[in-house]
Amino acid sequence: MSKTRNKVRMGMVGGGQGAFIGAVHRSAAAIDGEIELVCGAFSSSHENCLTTGRELNLASERCYSDFNTMFAAEAQLPPEKRMQFVSIVTPNHLHYAVAKAAIEAGFHVLSDKPATFTLQEAIDLKAILNQHNVLYGLTHTYTGYPLVREAKDRIAQGELGTVTKVVAEYSQGWLAQPQDSSNKQASWRLDPSRAGVSCCMGDIGVHAANLAEFVSGLEITRMCADLSPVVSGRQLDDDGNILMRFNNGAKGVLIASQISVGEENNLNIRIYGTKAGLEWHQQEPNTLTIRYNDKPSQVVRTGVGGFSPAAAGSMRIPAGHPEGYLEAFANLYVDFANQVREFDNSDKYVNLASIIPGIDDAIRGMAFIENCVAASQANEGWLEFKLANVL
Repeated sequence: MSKTRNKVRMGMVGGGQGAFIGAVHRSAAAIDGEIELVCGAFSSSHENCLTTGRELNLASERCYSDFNTMFAAEAQLPPEKRMQFVSIVTPNHLHYAVAKAAIEAGFHVLSDKPATFTLQEAIDLKAILNQHNVLYGLTHTYTGYPLVREAKDRIAQGELGTVTKVVAEYSQGWLAQPQDSSNKQASWRLDPSRAGVSCCMGDIGVHAANLAEFVSGLEITRMCADLSPVVSGRQLDDDGNILMRFNNGAKGVLIASQISVGEENNLNIRIYGTKAGLEWHQQEPNTLTIRYNDKPSQVVRTGVGGFSPAAAGSMRIPAGHPEGYLEAFANLYVDFANQVREFDNSDKYVNLASIIPGIDDAIRGMAFIENCVAASQANEGWLEFKLANVL
């Protein structure tokens, strides 16, 4: 008889009643039956935390008033009961403090993006990680889609030839009107004290940049940026356009907007090489198109034909049954859970899920945000992409 695998035990900071992304994370973590939510500090309001915990069938004693209390209490529990990793789903300004406290308490961390409030915090977090024997992952959701992973593999295998051009776009319209600033999800994203130096680039532009680097296998080295608040009265950008250059000489364009009326979550990427080009759209995630100059285009559909191991391992259901946002999130969670299980049960840990964004991706993401702001403010054309001392 085979031995039953124990679920990986997760705690959560943030995600209480009224929050959007916390419920998404919890749903994604539950899809594969590999993770169990065992505790949480869901809100700065302990009443909200207890109410959220009751709705999630958690014992009241494991619904904590704050994250420091949670980490201290969980560390005192027997190893077979305490949480193994924490999911951080708070507004940006709290990410660093929660991650630092978790790492120092000996818990693995899976954080929502962006990783921290500033680039320097991300750099400091890497230094802290280097001193502690724990794992760190970042939920850049779109890297979990099967055909994004397939596109990455095809480019790495040379199917496109040498990459020459990258076009990434993430357009939304939900902040197009002045009154849109007042809802809960918008208010903190437009507040410099909670969001950081950018709204649009920090919220969605960083996803497009991460996708561009993840799929192409390249790194941004220079940029020319134009960010602005289109809606009068806002302190942070709600729209931006970036020209990019990559480390192999390729050119790129990145568009991110939250004032593009009628757009929902229009994230898409087009990458062109010397042999072929490819295109993927988040709102039609089961289709990847490969185009050529000398033969018909190829339409790749999820579940049909052969795929790279990373893509095939990310598919759950037969062809023609849509898999989307929650499943992509779930791929990150189950991959991280497998990492945690392997790490906690082996003296010879091998990173089996290196495709998950980690601390170096976290630093590049924060650097992208701050470099965009610095380049836009300088208004002097091209600036070098720096990994420190940007603002």
